[in-house]
Amino acid sequence: MRRLKVMVSGAKGRMGREVIKMLKQDDELLYVGGIDPIGPSQQETDGKPIYQRLEEALIAEKPDVLVDFTNPHVVKDNVRIAIEMGVSPVVGTTGFTQDDIVFLDKLAKEHDLGGVIAPNFAIGAVLMMKFSQMAAKYMSHVEIIEYHHDKKLDAPSGTALKTAELIQKVRQELKQGHPDETETLVGARGGEYSGFRIHSVRLPGLVAHQEVIFGDRGQTLTIRHDSIDRESFMPGVNLAIKKVKHLRGIVYGLEHLLD
Repeated sequence: MRRLKVMVSGAKGRMGREVIKMLKQDDELLYVGGIDPIGPSQQETDGKPIYQRLEEALIAEKPDVLVDFTNPHVVKDNVRIAIEMGVSPVVGTTGFTQDDIVFLDKLAKEHDLGGVIAPNFAIGAVLMMKFSQMAAKYMSHVEIIEYHHDKKLDAPSGTALKTAELIQKVRQELKQGHPDETETLVGARGGEYSGFRIHSVRLPGLVAHQEVIFGDRGQTLTIRHDSIDRESFMPGVNLAIKKVKHLRGIVYGLEHLLD
């Protein structure tokens, strides 16, 4: 069986290096090189080239799949270029709008390609989102608190927004809090999403964490997930790489690939 050829955009970042390590440990996958504006480093890529320009890399190496862990400022263009050049994207970078996803889905279908955009590749995080959606049917008072490292550029996180979206689909419409409440410090109550609140914490020492707190008369329920190491994302990335060539259009969320 031919091994899937995979390139990594953001190859010299922390997530990129973790993806490369995973690829090298899987006999079904072949790491053929990376893309990173920092430039080449033979030592860090085990002899595989690192390119500064995405188009040049895709032309030279002709990968089947591009894994992208870059940043919200460049990811949409990276995915567009990959699709237009016939390469299936697997994306863990967050910051996409709903309009972005609709546009990229249409583009992928036009090119008869599949793609995966996942706010979180940790299996436990996907379960946390699913359990939160289940709970929201019965407990409509809810707040989301997400915690990430202080180098993260977007807030709230893609995981928090995806969780909120799933909750909103089943939750009874309700604007929470006292109708006359006021913020004496702007932003103290967090961002509002469909009547409930999302709070973002950014501190060194954190990786990726989220808790969803439900409240009802005389009780609370907290559903929490913690990624304490970036290795936690690798089984989900591996799964997406192996399934993406069987898809058509963009799949948004790892939960759609689980049995």
